[in-house]
Amino acid sequence: MRRPLLVTQFLERARRNYGDQEAVVATTGERFTYNELADRADRVSKALQERGIEKGDAVAVLDPNTHYHLEAAYGSMQLGAIHAPLNYRLLPDDLEYILNDCDAKAVIADYELAEKIEAVRDDIPTDIFITNDATETDGEWEDFDEVIDGVGPDYDEPEMDEDDVITINYTSGTTGDPKGVMRTHRSETLHAYLTSIHQEISDDDVYLWTLPMFHVNGWGHIYSITGMGAKHVCTRGVDAETIFEAIQSEDVSYLCAAPTVLNMLLDYYDSHDVETTGDSDVRVATAGSAPPEATIRTVEDEFGWYLKHVYGATETGPLITTSDSRRFFDDDSEDRFAVKKTQGLGFLGTDVRVVDEDGNDVPRDGQTIGEIVVRGNQVMDRYLGKPEATEEAFNDRVEGYYHMGDLATVDENGMMRIQDRKKDIIISGGENISSIELEDTLFEHPEVSDVAVIPAPSDEWGETPKAFVVPESGDPDDPAVTEDELTAFTRENLASYKMVRRVEFVEELPTTATGKVQKYELREQEWEDEDAMVGQG
Repeated sequence: MRRPLLVTQFLERARRNYGDQEAVVATTGERFTYNELADRADRVSKALQERGIEKGDAVAVLDPNTHYHLEAAYGSMQLGAIHAPLNYRLLPDDLEYILNDCDAKAVIADYELAEKIEAVRDDIPTDIFITNDATETDGEWEDFDEVIDGVGPDYDEPEMDEDDVITINYTSGTTGDPKGVMRTHRSETLHAYLTSIHQEISDDDVYLWTLPMFHVNGWGHIYSITGMGAKHVCTRGVDAETIFEAIQSEDVSYLCAAPTVLNMLLDYYDSHDVETTGDSDVRVATAGSAPPEATIRTVEDEFGWYLKHVYGATETGPLITTSDSRRFFDDDSEDRFAVKKTQGLGFLGTDVRVVDEDGNDVPRDGQTIGEIVVRGNQVMDRYLGKPEATEEAFNDRVEGYYHMGDLATVDENGMMRIQDRKKDIIISGGENISSIELEDTLFEHPEVSDVAVIPAPSDEWGETPKAFVVPESGDPDDPAVTEDELTAFTRENLASYKMVRRVEFVEELPTTATGKVQKYELREQEWEDEDAMVGQG
């Protein structure tokens, strides 16, 4: 029997089986059952429908991890409208590009973030503006609670197919403008199933929202936590004190934390007398750069948490591999660190390979480097309006596989370990940063003659942008500009997380015979004391 896979079925199951159970602990102090969460989502659907939103329309959500985000997401998707979560760290110009690219018909924004939309309001195709506190927002915005209080829960549900696009998640623009990753009901649903299995999600889990919901729909947890009938604990931001407090007060059992968040927790733990668990055992998922062994050791041996290292990309769901392979280590063995620092093995139903330039699998020797490619049901449908980029992404070395752009080795157990990057991407604190974008910005400074930006190792962020600058003066000892001035210049012209954090003035950059900058030499120089040229601390 074939039943279409629709993301709306996650909330339907929760309402049917866990209607009277607590679903959400809101940042406002309110608590909602699954019946109440579903009713509010239904009213969002009705309100949007009354305002003209139809199947296929994009509804953008600019919101931290609040209950409003969950309600807006399900309220949109129940209409067959496309949920388009926005990175709240972006600048107004970035948001303007995205909202025009996806032709957003509505924006639902947090009151603290609405000013970013207000700044470009006249330059986007949007007519519907809703915020969670209109009294705190400049401009003409409807109030979220007033909007849903003014309608009933009965909306007209359209016919939907599992191959319909239901979300657009934007990349970080590491190779030019951000690309809209188009994902279907089917790809979202199957990724959520896989996440539920590999992250061992159950109905008695209490999930703390430290991972931004805009990050590929919070790695699919808006679906998996909901569908399993577990509890969402929402947040307006992430800091160590509130994380430890929530773990205690709400008996949190599961959270996600980029290596930079883990470092933040470790620093707080070292200087404060805190309890690291409530009554439940805690497991934590980390992604992006592998945390250093010392971090894993403290998290597991001192915090008493169980760490899972996972890997993927916006285009792939994102999750495609896990290092949580317990047949290859004992929980109390030193061997576990070597395994948990790898990107690991492919998820169920996911064909992950490391191939050479001819598309052949590299040997399992832990030495030979190739590119990671993947095919699976969780991989994106296509890029919005970019057929050439889509074609290249799926057919560069191997036809029909998405090419990750990460270079890795494979050991005798089939576990992958990233060694370097095919593209000039910097992953700092879980955020992708384009070295090209940083270089272009620095080139605008009158005292910069030439520049190359690479990832440099960082204990705090895994890796951080470093610029090698040839000054206009030609003299690195007298560059006529300071490191702090160039850092401030990038901060003024880019989103804050993208700014360059280290600068080294040089007489010249290493180049090939044709004048192309050899960034590999700079990376080798920066990472010579590290295990690999990827942010592993």
